[in-house]
Amino acid sequence: MSRWLPTKRRDFIRRLYKLGFNGPFFGAHHQFMVFEQHRLAIPSNNEYSMSQLMMMIREIEEIIERKISSEEWNKL
Repeated sequence: MSRWLPTKRRDFIRRLYKLGFNGPFFGAHHQFMVFEQHRLAIPSNNEYSMSQLMMMIREIEEIIERKISSEEWNKL
């Protein structure tokens, strides 16, 4: 069974593309990516910690309306 690992920003954006997001676009304070009518803020740090990654994964799951397993995330 795979586990969640800290992720570099570049890899995070690449995985969002594979999930159907568009962007990143420039906003007032953060860049963001778009999925249909939803926006997801992309923090500017180069690597996301586990807690930050899990918070963003929960947000992504709400936007795409399904769960993402660690195996699926690591294969993206």
